[in-house]
Amino acid sequence: MAATQVIRSEWTKIRSVASTVWTLSLAVVVTIALGMLISALSKNEFDNMDRRDQLSFDPTFISFAGMTLGQLAMIVFGVLVVSNEYSTGMIRTSLAAVPRRGTFLFSKIAVATGLALVVGMATSFVAFFLGQAMLGEHKAAIGDPGVLRAVIGGGLYMTLIAMFSMGVAAMLRSPMLSLGILMPFFFLISNILGNVGATEKIGRYLPDQAGSKIMQVVTPVDDDTPYGPWGGLGIMLLWVIAALAGGYVLLKRRDA
Repeated sequence: MAATQVIRSEWTKIRSVASTVWTLSLAVVVTIALGMLISALSKNEFDNMDRRDQLSFDPTFISFAGMTLGQLAMIVFGVLVVSNEYSTGMIRTSLAAVPRRGTFLFSKIAVATGLALVVGMATSFVAFFLGQAMLGEHKAAIGDPGVLRAVIGGGLYMTLIAMFSMGVAAMLRSPMLSLGILMPFFFLISNILGNVGATEKIGRYLPDQAGSKIMQVVTPVDDDTPYGPWGGLGIMLLWVIAALAGGYVLLKRRDA
């Protein structure tokens, strides 16, 4: 089967599975709604902040506060896209139709990544503009230094989260096992390592902590991170490449 036919087939699969549509919709709604809520609360609290917090106030980053939960839906999307066929047993039929496993896997990932990128970018821009509307006089403008980079970076961050999840799901094959590892990794382990003094320097190299740097415009006063916004996104990209490479190697080596 030609690569274009495989891509068309994967697009049909993704579009016809209700759960993938729902998870992407949830990522959009949660990211935007929570970002607006926290932006509105931040506006009301601004005058009560101490001088140091006011100087470190990052209106752009505040509007992306919803991505903490929005990425949860992107993780579920990434896992379901890859592992659904394993849980239903359809993987044998798919690999019989597309014997070249590399073509099969990367066609699936290419289609899902394209969809995640469109959704991620749209979500990031809407979250920014609505978040800034909530901030009133404290808002940032899209033309301010570093702001457009941060907004585009927000869309890239959501896309890379989904891609990383796809790689992990390709390695583990089970949706429950994949989610059972990814959820605690991003929502528990990463937070603990990043907020405990002894492990803070390790935590900053985890994919979510490094990648989220791209969404920062104002650097906090006490931030001693040894990389910048693009460096952080680069670290996240390396994690994604490693996960996808692992998924490819294991898919080539084992039975369906």
